[in-house]
Amino acid sequence: MNVVSLLTATLMLATVFSASGQTTAASSPTPLSQLLVEAGTNNPQISAANHGALAARQVAPQMTTLPDPKFTYQQLSVGSPKPLAGYTNSDFAYIGVGASQELPYPGKLRLRGEVAERDAETKQAQVEITKASIADAVKADYLQLAYLQQTLGILRQNEAVLDQLIQDATAHYQVGQGMQQDVLQAQVNRTKIVKEITMHHQRMGQIQAHLKGLLKHDQSSPDIVTEDLIETPLKQSSDELLSVVRQNNPQIQVDASSIQRQDAQLASAKREGKPDFEVGYMYQNTDRKYRDYYMFTFDVRFPRKKRVNAEITEATEKRAESQQTLDAHLQQQLAEVKEGYVKATSDEELLKEYREGLIPQSDAAYRATLSAYASNREQFIHVLSYFTDLLNLKLEYAEMLEDHEAALAHIETLTGATLR
Repeated sequence: MNVVSLLTATLMLATVFSASGQTTAASSPTPLSQLLVEAGTNNPQISAANHGALAARQVAPQMTTLPDPKFTYQQLSVGSPKPLAGYTNSDFAYIGVGASQELPYPGKLRLRGEVAERDAETKQAQVEITKASIADAVKADYLQLAYLQQTLGILRQNEAVLDQLIQDATAHYQVGQGMQQDVLQAQVNRTKIVKEITMHHQRMGQIQAHLKGLLKHDQSSPDIVTEDLIETPLKQSSDELLSVVRQNNPQIQVDASSIQRQDAQLASAKREGKPDFEVGYMYQNTDRKYRDYYMFTFDVRFPRKKRVNAEITEATEKRAESQQTLDAHLQQQLAEVKEGYVKATSDEELLKEYREGLIPQSDAAYRATLSAYASNREQFIHVLSYFTDLLNLKLEYAEMLEDHEAALAHIETLTGATLR
């Protein structure tokens, strides 16, 4: 192996890792914040949830409006079933017109309206869950895509380095200074890199399709290019993050709204035990030689106690169910935030170990072995081993960086805080 080839391989390797964060695509990167705005505007699930919330707002006016009035027409015949029979010769036959109106007990309509308003608030809170879920999915896809695009560049450039090493090993073998299995092993390693590149393309295509679906992009539109992955330090403490879960977590907001809805439902169920009324008035006209009739009616409807008590019990149990659901979800969300915090902080320590220890040390070992091989003081298999170790460490670092950023993104969803 000559000095020029050694310098070439070393320079190419340095280029691999100094440019490992650069995208290989020609298109300009799209910031994650821009995609989140697009998803909030265009995503069909969010749009459907918004329409559902708007529809729910229209229920309260229906619940607080009096029942529809009724108009009545009557015709009483005497002596024959024929219409108007006896109208001119009997003071019993008549034509009557009237109207009536149901009047629920005072407060019933208002309480029914409050139940509907709480339902609408719950629907609106569920919209926020949908938005948070879509945003979380967009972030996850974006970060995975950034990882794949970044590591794809690493693999391609390492493929070029390995090609140079194979060329030098072949030349070494041809002059009797190396072994054929060295060349074969290097070719196997190159094939593994090619396989990884193919798998990267497959996975990137799948994520692109899913991400475009979330953004409502045409599937034939240009692929999305991400910004480079950069480590985001977690500055908030665990206690600070946990303290905002109750106020900002979308699921907790839905559960709290559901409790308020059940409180209103319980109050309404108790009020349903009160009687309802109906007033009516009718004018009855016979032939002019007879006197007219005027009739006023007042009806009272007494709800059956068994049904009302069942409604009250149902509302009470559902209120208890909602409270327990809130408690369960709160504990779950708090646990997820804590798990994410532990994951993120541990990843930061590991990233530092990779960045300041493992990768520089492995790079130095590779360079030393490569230099020794150029002087015929080291076997090529050792050069290949150190090369593979260094490549794997860089790929592991990129994967851990993606895991760290994904953990922060999920904590953002759970807490409503802005961490990235």
